[in-house]
Amino acid sequence: MDLQKQSAPTPTPTPTPAAELRASDADRDRVADILREALAEGRLAADEHAERVDGVLAAKTVGELEAFIRDLPAAHQGPAAPACTPVPPRPTPGAVPAEADANVVAVFSSALRRGRWRAGRRLHAYAVFGSVEIDLSEAIFEYQQVVIKAVAVFGDVRIRVPENISLRGTGGGVLGSFEVSPLDSVDSAAPVVYVDGWAVLGSVEARPERGKRVADILDRVHDKVDRKLRRHLGH
Repeated sequence: MDLQKQSAPTPTPTPTPAAELRASDADRDRVADILREALAEGRLAADEHAERVDGVLAAKTVGELEAFIRDLPAAHQGPAAPACTPVPPRPTPGAVPAEADANVVAVFSSALRRGRWRAGRRLHAYAVFGSVEIDLSEAIFEYQQVVIKAVAVFGDVRIRVPENISLRGTGGGVLGSFEVSPLDSVDSAAPVVYVDGWAVLGSVEARPERGKRVADILDRVHDKVDRKLRRHLGH
């Protein structure tokens, strides 16, 4: 009689379906770019575009993201489809170079970013027993959509934007205050700033700076029309 035990075969792990994979910031940016192009092409109304982008920021999985672009042609062009490029800003002497992911951190201190600087696609603001101020009222917007992740723990984060852009926010407070003053620009080409985060025994506040306006929105519209015309003519 054979007393040796036969070892059971190791089961092969079942791969996670692609739609259930956790979405990255790059995934959200890709979908947001497709939605922005759909808005520029007239496929989406401004209010529908805003609603979908809010959903993109809150999406957790790749499948949830794809649901927002399933009815758009760009979603079915495959990975070889050309990526959307940011609108080139007008050159400004002495402007601060843009950062793809910029962190503004204050721990038992204060941090300030203001003046004429280039706002990247994504900013992170952390205030821990300190204060952070992000002033976009004179910033150069290289991207139409800017996401600010704001976290205040026993501190405060203050965000100021020009009054002729769109401002939206999703977040909350735990024994703290999270206040974003909604703002909708009449210009569909205007930048949109999304503030997302939490205030724990602290405060996050975002509002427009009265009297401050993005001066190059009209130029952005002209640039977009020129690019569309050149693309249509095949140049």
